[in-house]
Amino acid sequence: MNSSYRWVIVAAGALMGCVAIGAMFSLAVFLDPMAKATGWSRTGISSAMTLNFLCMGAGAFGWGAASDRFGTRAVVLAGSLLLGLALVLASRAASLAQFQLIYGVLVGLATSAFLAPMMATTTAWFERHRSLAVSLVSAGMGMAPLTVSPFASWLIAAYDWRTAMLGIGLVAWALLLPAALLVRPPPPALAVGAAAAADGPAMSLAQAFRSPQFLILGLTFFACCAAHSGPIFHMVSYAMVCGISPMAAVSIYSVEGLAGLGGRLLLGVLADRVGVKRVLVAGLLLQAVAIGAYLLVDELGEFYLLALVFGTAYGGVMPLYAVLAREYFGQRHLGTVLGAAMLLSSLGMSLGPLAGGWLFDTFDGYAWLFVGSCAVGLGAVAVALAFPALPALQRRAA
Repeated sequence: MNSSYRWVIVAAGALMGCVAIGAMFSLAVFLDPMAKATGWSRTGISSAMTLNFLCMGAGAFGWGAASDRFGTRAVVLAGSLLLGLALVLASRAASLAQFQLIYGVLVGLATSAFLAPMMATTTAWFERHRSLAVSLVSAGMGMAPLTVSPFASWLIAAYDWRTAMLGIGLVAWALLLPAALLVRPPPPALAVGAAAAADGPAMSLAQAFRSPQFLILGLTFFACCAAHSGPIFHMVSYAMVCGISPMAAVSIYSVEGLAGLGGRLLLGVLADRVGVKRVLVAGLLLQAVAIGAYLLVDELGEFYLLALVFGTAYGGVMPLYAVLAREYFGQRHLGTVLGAAMLLSSLGMSLGPLAGGWLFDTFDGYAWLFVGSCAVGLGAVAVALAFPALPALQRRAA
């Protein structure tokens, strides 16, 4: 098999991530029409997203372990079937409880089937430009709000929410199943070369989970996500509190998303050139500073400028954890290790929205959210600085 096929793997991973993440996050588009059509509370419908994060974290660990044992193609095929089925069933939900269980649990589990397994497979195909390749896969996930959400909005306007969700489920099957069939393991020569170039494969799974490398990786990933999830989720509301109009406030969120796409590519290229650890620490520091700086802005132009910086930082650092995991632990157990790290990151993501709402209700403002998030972000920097040196051969390959 020609090694140029590795870019097909990248494209397939980007497409699957875009569809899966887009389907999950399109719930925000469905919120208002669902509430009006069914009489279900917005809080009840929104709670499905909390379940998504929790189930996505648990699923990432399980699917990652399964990909190590049975191969990535089997896992993403199963995830493709489950995601389409979950959306079809959710469109027929007769009660709020049914919807919460189907959408919150099944969609979250299905979405996680594409994250750790495809990241791990991508790293196996690349020795050079590994950071860029993983960043491109992650960029596909970042495209979700710009593709699936507008498609969902169009379907809802043309039909109704049930037909729209059913349609997304059918389209998910149509796109994901062929893409999953494109996923293949790397050629034997490449796989053998990767194993020979890595110190990590000699480490057992138990040793990996007990190692300081995994402890630092997991804590950094957790703190990073806990730091940015609250500001991301509450950004529109915060801008409105500062006097920005609702439509303009939404546009700030869009600017962040677009900057995140650019950040994935920029930091991926930089990581290949100057080292993944240096770029990760710098990106985490930039993220923390940007979060704190939101306390100093109150005009639309300032929000836009800061959104560019913040989006670049948090979008750019996210793919780098997969690259670091590959550098430290090698390929043999990478799906399991990366899945466990993503479980911790999902727990961090679930904290920010809840904490931000509680702080706003308690202190009648978002100041403490940004202060606390900045402090957590600086904590992530401090933990990341403790990463041990990469093995010499891996450092040269990166």
